[in-house]
Amino acid sequence: MKNTIKVERAKKNWTQADLAKHIGISRQGLNSIETGKFIPSTVLALRMAKVFDTTVEVLFQLDDIES
Repeated sequence: MKNTIKVERAKKNWTQADLAKHIGISRQGLNSIETGKFIPSTVLALRMAKVFDTTVEVLFQLDDIES
């Protein structure tokens, strides 16, 4: 699964720690999601979308293999 979390963070000039604080997880947890090592729960994905004022579909996309 691909994601645009890093791009969205850059738009707000936020660090991983900043975003992690806003969505209630650790920076290490966010790093795992951002690098694709961990897929977030639906609730967490929705929290991220709300913080960025966007949709889950903008933040997360299936890889070609997964589609």
